[in-house]
Amino acid sequence: MDEIGPSRKTVTEAPRPTQVCRETEVLVVGGGPAGVAAAVAAARNGADTTLIERYNHLGGMATGGLVILLPHMSAGTAEQEVAGICEEMVDRLDAIGGARHPSRSLLGSADAATINRLKHYHDFVVGGRVRMSVLVDPELLKCVLNDMIEEAGVKLYLHSWGSRAIADGKHVEGAIFESKSGRQAILSKMTIDATGDGDILASAGAEFEGAVDHTLRSGMLAVVFRLGDVDYLRYSTFRHSEPESYRKVMAEIQAAAGFRMLPVATHRDDQVWVNNWVPGNDCLNVEHLTAAEVNVRKAMRKAHAILRASMPGFEKSYILDTASQVGTRGSRRLAGEYTVTAEDLRVGTVFEDTIAAIPRFEENVSSKSPNRCIPYRALVPRAMERLLVAGRCFSSDIIANDLLNLIPFCVQMGEAAGTAAALSLRERVPARAVNRQALQRRLLAQGGWLPGEVMQALSAASAPASAPKEVAR
Repeated sequence: MDEIGPSRKTVTEAPRPTQVCRETEVLVVGGGPAGVAAAVAAARNGADTTLIERYNHLGGMATGGLVILLPHMSAGTAEQEVAGICEEMVDRLDAIGGARHPSRSLLGSADAATINRLKHYHDFVVGGRVRMSVLVDPELLKCVLNDMIEEAGVKLYLHSWGSRAIADGKHVEGAIFESKSGRQAILSKMTIDATGDGDILASAGAEFEGAVDHTLRSGMLAVVFRLGDVDYLRYSTFRHSEPESYRKVMAEIQAAAGFRMLPVATHRDDQVWVNNWVPGNDCLNVEHLTAAEVNVRKAMRKAHAILRASMPGFEKSYILDTASQVGTRGSRRLAGEYTVTAEDLRVGTVFEDTIAAIPRFEENVSSKSPNRCIPYRALVPRAMERLLVAGRCFSSDIIANDLLNLIPFCVQMGEAAGTAAALSLRERVPARAVNRQALQRRLLAQGGWLPGEVMQALSAASAPASAPKEVAR
């Protein structure tokens, strides 16, 4: 046998043609919450739209990731700030028994009996007020998202990993994807990167920021799992009535696991999902992703044993399933026309081109705690054309991204990006030149919600000119 030669650091692949399997007006890469919203919005606004998704299902973290809480869709008043396509998803789930949330008639209520009943469910009550947060059935959500994509006329490719952009340094012209059918290309007039990690924008050569703070939520991985045959209300009653005993059990779990875990309500009272926060990992590093998958499943068994032995309500519980997708929370962020900052969120900046308003997590809306806003410019690259982003890779600093990249807010960004892409094609202007007020009006017409300052500006812009004064004779 020949001796093995010196190790090589690289290999050179032979040039090869890549088959173009489709040409489309709008290509959305990534079928998570942001990508689905982008594809549906683009198609409903008249664009021939294609969506590619690497897994066998749509929904990303909200389905395969088992992050089955859509939190903070309202801010403590009777209004619901997160609406549009996100609200439609919830309505469709309601129709088939796939969601649990407070009745919309109760939003903003401070009624003591109502608060006492709803306090058991995560983020249903904040600061003594009822808020719209939704617990979803992940399997039924997969079905609902399929329906929305199909009804909108979107061409869907599952099992298709968008691996890189087709770009010339100035324009994105589509994307390459890998599947069981081999390496194929889709050409597009507009591409929306909804991969979460900014895979397409990075491969296109668009500017991005990559720093991650591993002390923040967004700098930690997760492998979420569910437990069945739980008496959830017994567990939650114990948590509220004996907080010190509850904290001791949770501290024991954290010590055994090596990281924090938290059992959270689901849409039914005989299950919980267990969120977790695994620090020190990079979600762009395949070895870190592998380690998280292996180590969390080891820790899961230790945690479950402690729950069965020490936590009321878990005595008969069993491990139901683990997430088919590792939970990734933060990596590349676009360097966009505007970068949303922590200071913007602190003061509640309302941008002229606001496309989403985000309730604060710990406080209800007030003059001292205004909603947080995302501008359209945060979805637009500084220089690259025919490219938009949607979801957690939007242009933002580390703190702002950590606070704004939750599922409902990613849906809002997706709806705005898809709508803008269709408007860009219809008006034959670059995405960065889309009329911002026309975009805002479309979002409102689609059931969205925008801050009062934006509504006033739209009203002023559409008001008829004052009648000319009669000239004295």
